[in-house]
Amino acid sequence: MTQAHAESAPASPILAEVTRGDMVESRHRASLAVVDAAGRVVLSVGDVDAPVYGRSAIKPLQALPLLETGAAAAFGLSDAEIALACASHSGEARHVDTVAAWLARIGCSPEDLECGTHLPYNEAAMVALLRSGAEPSTLHNNCSGKHTGFLSVARHLGVPTKGYIRYDHPVQQRILGVFESMTGLDLSAAPRGIDGCGIPVIAMPLGNTALAMARLADPRDQPEARQAASARILQAMAAEPFMVAGSERYCTRAMRVLKGRAVVKTGAEGVYCGAIPGEGLGFAIKAEDGASRAAEAVCGQVLHRLGVLSAEEATALTSPIRNRAGIETGQVRPAASAPF
Repeated sequence: MTQAHAESAPASPILAEVTRGDMVESRHRASLAVVDAAGRVVLSVGDVDAPVYGRSAIKPLQALPLLETGAAAAFGLSDAEIALACASHSGEARHVDTVAAWLARIGCSPEDLECGTHLPYNEAAMVALLRSGAEPSTLHNNCSGKHTGFLSVARHLGVPTKGYIRYDHPVQQRILGVFESMTGLDLSAAPRGIDGCGIPVIAMPLGNTALAMARLADPRDQPEARQAASARILQAMAAEPFMVAGSERYCTRAMRVLKGRAVVKTGAEGVYCGAIPGEGLGFAIKAEDGASRAAEAVCGQVLHRLGVLSAEEATALTSPIRNRAGIETGQVRPAASAPF
């Protein structure tokens, strides 16, 4: 963001709040954009023109080449595997086993994954792994499904698998092309960095990120291969919400309630994106302080505001705050002062 833009940009309003007892203990500022596939703005709050790293919230867009190139068909990928290509999974047994089987089918192994290792996010899975005496592997990385998708594209195209995370690798260049066509931007000079799993991250304005998600929801003006790819990704995420996240995770719980009316995806640093096929809309949210809990609360409120979730459904998805004894002490909820 330039200094001039920073000075003229609208302030991000308080969109989420955290309660404890009878008072609000913390507040989170956020921006959001809801756009249709033609670029018409349905809802805009805060600064939607500032460049934002989409992080893992844009994994469904990164998965498009997996379908468009024919790699998914060539390797006979299931809905569960396509959902994993879009996932930030919790490292539970079904996640890990499915990635391992997929890798074997394309002639690769966990050693080919360049995403690094970490313990499972799911506490029960982490405890089970530690008790077994085993070490975490690349399979437990929350991005292992996405990376296996990249390896599948590389295998199918006959390009090197080693170094598939580099900006100049053919797989990442295809993804860059997807970003440019879906956002309507020339991203050659956009700010970029390296994501937590090692791949390039490209900064895009929140409004254009929402446009890309809208075009995923309504790809009628896209080439036939992308139309089919978009439909399959949305179908897979809706059919296999557990694979997209995991037990008790917001993405999974929300998509089980939504039943295909929308798909949602979290990302690091308070980013949340979604696509609403029936309305041809996409949305993107950025919590200013990077808090995922704030982005989740805003996500539910946006879906309610757009008529995709009922008030009861949106409220049921809000996160209770519990102490170590399991007693509910407060809530993460949309701010009473939120302007929508």
